[in-house]
Amino acid sequence: MSLRLIFMGTPMFAVPTLRVLHDEHEIVAVYTRAPKPGGRRGLELQPTHVGLEAHHLGIPVLTPSTLKTPEALDQFRAHNADAAVVVAYGMILPQAILDAPRLGCFNLHASLLPRWRGAAPINRAIMEGDAKSGVMVMKMDAGLDTGDIALSESVEITDETTEVRLRCYLGGAGARLMQQAMRDLERGTLQLTPQPSEGVTYAAKINKAEARIDWNRPAHEVLRHIHGLSPFPGAWCEIPLEGAPQRMKILLCEMASGSGEPGAVLDARLTIACAQGALRIIELQRAGKQPMKADEFLRGTPLKPPARLS
Repeated sequence: MSLRLIFMGTPMFAVPTLRVLHDEHEIVAVYTRAPKPGGRRGLELQPTHVGLEAHHLGIPVLTPSTLKTPEALDQFRAHNADAAVVVAYGMILPQAILDAPRLGCFNLHASLLPRWRGAAPINRAIMEGDAKSGVMVMKMDAGLDTGDIALSESVEITDETTEVRLRCYLGGAGARLMQQAMRDLERGTLQLTPQPSEGVTYAAKINKAEARIDWNRPAHEVLRHIHGLSPFPGAWCEIPLEGAPQRMKILLCEMASGSGEPGAVLDARLTIACAQGALRIIELQRAGKQPMKADEFLRGTPLKPPARLS
């Protein structure tokens, strides 16, 4: 027998989990965030990735603005779900909602808890120089990502790891974990382990002010900062172009040899000096333009010493 599940999620990260659960269980409703203006001139309402996938799968979609009203609770209870699966939903679940499904609510979180509880665990793990990240299935409680852990999988973070690469990997790995968790839950064999009390950190939402690159940091820290924000919101700096500084996002870079004043262009290959060491820019993006490789950028805009990025 399959489970009756409510699925709650919003971004593309959650879609793989929705798909695998739909193959094995009855998804009685999908909760996602309301469509937002987008498309040409922002006039068209754009459904979320989860909302689009649910429509494709023929699952009823609900987009409540709050779950705290008696009406929202009654509607949630009326689904008569065995469990709810939550993947990057973007809304806090009140205790009454957590208590509604017969077997509880289960969250897929993209970190190795208790490290990086909160909104931006993938970004923070890369930006802070962590050696590894991962994904976990936990049974939700009233705290912020404090629930007992059911299953987990870890992955190494390297200097080539960007936010989008890690997010794509963890989205697939997390779908497989949640698939196994729901199989175990259905059989009554799911084991839960309390989180350690040591090592708790919080992954605050990325502030736009954090995105500016500080070349006065060591090269490895700058690389992790750039990759942790790639592609969104994108770490940026100002590059001297056409006689004036212009904002440029740096999307991909690598460690390089060289030294100089922080921000200095060291050669004709976009090697940039940091406080300690240097980076070579591999991919960048001008405002309003598509991302481009550094060699393509340099063909149209030669940038050589003594130019300096700020």
